[in-house]
Amino acid sequence: MQAEPKKSQAERRAVSEPVPQPVSLVGEEYEVEVGPVAHGGHCIARTSEGQVLFVRHTLPGERVVARVTEGEEGARFLRADAVEILDPSKDRIEAPCPFSGPGRCGGCDWQHAKPGAQRRMKGEVVAEQLQRLAGLTPEEAGWDGTVMPAEGDKVPAGQVPSWRTRVQYAVDADGRAGLRRHRSHEIEPIDHCMIAADGVSELGIERRDWPGMATVEAIAATGSQDRQVILTPRPGARLPIVELDRPVSVMRVGEKDGGVHRVHGRPFVRERADGRTYRVGSGGFWQVHPKAADTLVTAVMQGLLPRKGDMALDLYCGVGLFAGALADRVGDQGAVLGIESGKRAVEDARHNLAAFDRVRIEQGKVESVLPRTGIDEVDLIVLDPPRAGAGRKTVQHLSSLAARRIAYVACDPAALARDLGYFRDGGYRVRMLRVFDLFPMTHHVECVAILEPAGKGS
Repeated sequence: MQAEPKKSQAERRAVSEPVPQPVSLVGEEYEVEVGPVAHGGHCIARTSEGQVLFVRHTLPGERVVARVTEGEEGARFLRADAVEILDPSKDRIEAPCPFSGPGRCGGCDWQHAKPGAQRRMKGEVVAEQLQRLAGLTPEEAGWDGTVMPAEGDKVPAGQVPSWRTRVQYAVDADGRAGLRRHRSHEIEPIDHCMIAADGVSELGIERRDWPGMATVEAIAATGSQDRQVILTPRPGARLPIVELDRPVSVMRVGEKDGGVHRVHGRPFVRERADGRTYRVGSGGFWQVHPKAADTLVTAVMQGLLPRKGDMALDLYCGVGLFAGALADRVGDQGAVLGIESGKRAVEDARHNLAAFDRVRIEQGKVESVLPRTGIDEVDLIVLDPPRAGAGRKTVQHLSSLAARRIAYVACDPAALARDLGYFRDGGYRVRMLRVFDLFPMTHHVECVAILEPAGKGS
């Protein structure tokens, strides 16, 4: 048997000595000048050593003391909170919410900014993402840079619109309902959420105990009086008796299958948009802002200008919001195909659109179902993909269908910009972009881009 070669002294030392671990910088404080806003609800700053800081609870142009919340020496960037404001921005206000601030509730990003400043910063983020990821200026995207508030949301500084019709409360070990802290599983107990819609607040979720529960989701439908709570018990826990301040349906998330099951009441809520009622099953997607569905349908239809007899696709169609709007406008000689991956959403969409003979809803992933349909040409396309976007392969397929116009609804400007770049490669240009502030006090924003073949005249 051949003997193994002897290890050198350096090799023996390397085996015996522990590998040095990165030095955590959590808790370190830096006095910094704050730079521009960035995607994600924070601003950019740099330490004196040049390390990048993503700083929350600050505004562009401020000088602050930033305390590191995540990161280590040598990391590409650090996360931090502004814990002392040395030179405040003229756009800064006292946060109206008593649960907002460093280390506290993570539900809102911009409580400390005037409403107009919030929309301006969101516009700057959209513009930066378009330029960086799609090589588009606002002018080239047909956008004037405006971020439009929803009807009724234009409130004075210091006031907060109550808009969130779906709120998932986390429950701590003592059974108290609250909201999670930023990038944390820790829970901030609250007695009221200022951005919760009135229909959610009136249930009184925060005013009672929820022993054994992990989460309690409250839903207040728009256009009906339907109210629902969805309970997620901790392993082995029994459901409490639900006695709230208003009548509600009660659902529970199954411990084994993760599905949502009826306890009592309707297993759905009824939402209203574009003159039509939509059934939305438990856990199904519906826009959270009460004005969002109508706002987005109007923007999409104004951009597409459907004609009688058009053939249209509604991709990632959910419960059929855009498919219904298209079906109304393309008429009996037109046709609409919707594709949606969620089984319950497909059931709801088929129910919601049963009156239209020429609407078909298929279940499955868009990238799998669409090629199987054999469709090689359409007039109009609507896509409202999840936050990650549609992706290059799907965009390439859509670009091959010779649609007269395409409406892309996006909740993430980075994913939108990436996909717009793919559409450009496929021969489409952005004719018009509209941006809506449908998530006040947060960094989120909703966009509607209208595309057409690049060779088409303006």
